[in-house]
Amino acid sequence: MITRAGGCHCGAVRFEVDAPDVLEVRECNCSICHRVGFLHLIVDRSAFRLVRGEGALTTYTFNTHVAQHTFCSTCGVKSFYVPRSHPDGVSVNARCLDDVDLSDLRISHFDGRNWEANVGTLPGHSG
Repeated sequence: MITRAGGCHCGAVRFEVDAPDVLEVRECNCSICHRVGFLHLIVDRSAFRLVRGEGALTTYTFNTHVAQHTFCSTCGVKSFYVPRSHPDGVSVNARCLDDVDLSDLRISHFDGRNWEANVGTLPGHSG
């Protein structure tokens, strides 16, 4: 495990996350992830630390209102959020990590358009 830093586009929101050296992420095709290009690195809440910007965060919820979609109120970037599939964890957008080359990521696909039928296939799903 190594500590990685990341944040939003304008720098108002900054965080650290403890994650494996080789990142395994999920690309979801649900209505929101598909539109924002989110690459999910799901970690335990204890592995995530908000360093700066709590006051800059805005939260959006929909459908069941379990997922807490947080984004920077200045630049609009969604760098992390609390996912419905792992309400005790945090999903970090791997695209928002500093110094991460997307070609080094191990990307697998998740059929979020059919979320209910597929959520059980996610490692560590807590529901």
